[in-house]
Amino acid sequence: MTHIPTFLRKLLPALAVCVAVVAPGLAKAAYPEQPIKMVVAYAAGGGTDIIARLIAQYMQKHLGGNASVVVLNRPGAGGGIGFAEIANAAPDGYTIGFINTPNVLSIPIERKSNFHWQNFELLGNIVDDPGNFSVHADTPIRNLAELVTYAKANPGRVTYGTTGIGSDDHLATLMFERAAGVKLTHVPFKGAAEVHNAIASKQIMLAAMNIGEALQYQKGGTPLRHLGQMSEKRSALAQNVPTFKEQGFNVIMASLRGIAAPKNLPPAVREQLVGAIQKAAADPEFQAKAAGYFAPLRYLAPAAYAAELKEDEANLKQLWQAMPWSDK
Repeated sequence: MTHIPTFLRKLLPALAVCVAVVAPGLAKAAYPEQPIKMVVAYAAGGGTDIIARLIAQYMQKHLGGNASVVVLNRPGAGGGIGFAEIANAAPDGYTIGFINTPNVLSIPIERKSNFHWQNFELLGNIVDDPGNFSVHADTPIRNLAELVTYAKANPGRVTYGTTGIGSDDHLATLMFERAAGVKLTHVPFKGAAEVHNAIASKQIMLAAMNIGEALQYQKGGTPLRHLGQMSEKRSALAQNVPTFKEQGFNVIMASLRGIAAPKNLPPAVREQLVGAIQKAAADPEFQAKAAGYFAPLRYLAPAAYAAELKEDEANLKQLWQAMPWSDK
């Protein structure tokens, strides 16, 4: 047995107390010791990507120290590739990302999936963006009634772009088809930026995209005409765009875009991330810049976010029974 000098034995209890007091502070200060990856499950240039790159700057500010948040795009499978990467990453706080409704809810309903919304550590919702239909300004169609008239006279001729099967854009268009008694032709893309490029070049006739994204592309110079937004009331961002309900079609659809991490984060790390996101979302400078990008902000704390996802999932399961949106 190793002999410990008497004076050291007397010092050991005091040293133990010092370590116990100092260690938690050191552990907290150490995170983040390396860049935090923020996964976006869609292509660069879309609404989620833009708000991710913006809020990353303010998360860095509110995490403090030398915090760095790096956005990585993982498009494909309607968001499924990126969502799975977030859910299945190591729960160490160095992989977080945006999850989008309804995709994060609809994919596990329609097919076997290696993620579920309950596999995520919810950190806070940031955006709630209503759906919308836009056409190229050269198109003679000016409202939903004219779209229906054209679609009935030309079955299958109206091609519409979305961010993928089971996306909010896709589900909303299926609901519109059912309500209007028309058949449109779906062209899925990997993100809103690709939908934008397709409508700008007239490869598709109709862009099903969120109103905030559509307004941003229009501001950027794309000649678009917005036929209707899918909210209960007109968004403050688009007071001149009538709702679908105003035009006789009861279609309500929006995309929540929130930040999540893999389940079972260390409590101290989770607390830091939730706090940084909440502070970033409330930062007046962030809010002003988000408004410039036409991003409809709606912060939800983790518990409120979870409650909304649970309710939305139940509604989607009912919709799947009534109107399956995939052949798989």
